[in-house]
Amino acid sequence: MSVLASFLGSYDFSSWAQTWLPIIFMGLLVLALFAALRHMPRTKPQQIKPDRSPQIAWDEIAGADEAKEELQEVVEFLRDPKRFKQLGATVPKGILLHGPPGTGKTLLAKAVAHESGANFFAQSAASFVEMFAGLGAARIRRLFKIARQKAPAIVFIDELDAVGGRRGADISGEKDQTLNQLLVELDGFDARREVVVIAASNLLEKLDPALLRPGRFDRQIFVAPPDRRGRERILGVHTRGKPLAPSVDLEVIARQTSGLAGADLANICNEAAIFAARRHADLITSADFDAALERVVAGMQARRALGEREKRIVAYHEAGHALCAELLPSVDRVHRISIVPRGRALGYTLNLPEEDRYLKTREELIDRMTMLLGGRAAEQLVFGSVTTGAAGDYEAVTVLAAAMIDEYAMGTRVKLQRTGGPVASAEATLRLRDEEQHELADGAYRCALALLGEHRRWLDALAEALLESEVLERADVDRLLEDLPRSAGASRGGQLGVAASRD
Repeated sequence: MSVLASFLGSYDFSSWAQTWLPIIFMGLLVLALFAALRHMPRTKPQQIKPDRSPQIAWDEIAGADEAKEELQEVVEFLRDPKRFKQLGATVPKGILLHGPPGTGKTLLAKAVAHESGANFFAQSAASFVEMFAGLGAARIRRLFKIARQKAPAIVFIDELDAVGGRRGADISGEKDQTLNQLLVELDGFDARREVVVIAASNLLEKLDPALLRPGRFDRQIFVAPPDRRGRERILGVHTRGKPLAPSVDLEVIARQTSGLAGADLANICNEAAIFAARRHADLITSADFDAALERVVAGMQARRALGEREKRIVAYHEAGHALCAELLPSVDRVHRISIVPRGRALGYTLNLPEEDRYLKTREELIDRMTMLLGGRAAEQLVFGSVTTGAAGDYEAVTVLAAAMIDEYAMGTRVKLQRTGGPVASAEATLRLRDEEQHELADGAYRCALALLGEHRRWLDALAEALLESEVLERADVDRLLEDLPRSAGASRGGQLGVAASRD
């Protein structure tokens, strides 16, 4: 014991700790890292095989006639490639379908595969994005290798912007490697043997320019929302097999659904069938379609109970929207007014156009801003103050005013001036833009106040009717506003809107 005690007393533990403790700590850290990696879920090679889901025929796709015509020759090439090769023609290497969500881009790709008899390989671009660099590129190589073996084939890549965004923004480099491999496959260093690549994206402007150059995605097809006739045909497709009452008029429903995409229309048809089933009815009626449209556009009915004062404010708010819409002829007609809370909204005014329109004048946009601010103006006029309920309306007005100045060049004062140097010119231009946007919004608000103040009797009538019945249909609005001097009010409203925006 005396020998051990003398040894321990003479040993320098501080020197030992400084030498070995860091080494022991690093060793334990490495062991913990290996243990964590062993328990991580392993990335297995994704099984790639042709999509055997129900096929889509041409006649099941409506409202996209232009896109179908563009894709028809791809179908003919895959059906009879010799006829094209004898004349020296080649099928486009890549076809990019772009447009708003729900317009049928995926259905079009499936229809091309079905009509041509080609094998269909569908992949989401998000499935190529992995944690470890190189795995996404490997999946793309394997996808195209299998597609060549199964030629004729169509490779469909949905949501292309998930990997096709502009290079340089990805810190890890995984997306860039994946995109580079896709570019190599599109260039076709190896013979692709009747393999057509179809991609879909909602964000064409965010794609890397290298993807869009000729030789890769040769054709870019815009799949637009359907027009009135297209919507009627889409409704006809989605009501096949659904028992409709004689009162259901698909043309009327098509007129009421301007701007909605095919997916929205399919949802409306399904919701109408659900409403009819809840009633234990044998037929789907026009009332079921009205309820379905209301749910899709305005949201699900909420169970919030408003106090008497809040309910009165909401009634006057929605009545202000509706009365401005009736007084301004360029604004879409009121279809329904409700103070029943739906979704996040405490009430809503549903305006539906009678026909599709693709161009708007400056005066028409000012009228729309006036209608949007009609609810806020009604609150100010009746209660002497405004509430947070107009926040969404003012946000929409701000976006519209900015678009009028920046995108549509509908301003009256903004001019690019070089005096004072580039920086001073840019600052002056931005200041003028902000000032004119505020003038547009303020002018529309003053116009709404003037219109509602001049026609206060009809504003009160609409609000009181809403407080009594909570929902007003088009026929109710016509009855309440039967003696409204629309032409005089509309004329003055338009003049006020234009004049105020130029003060």
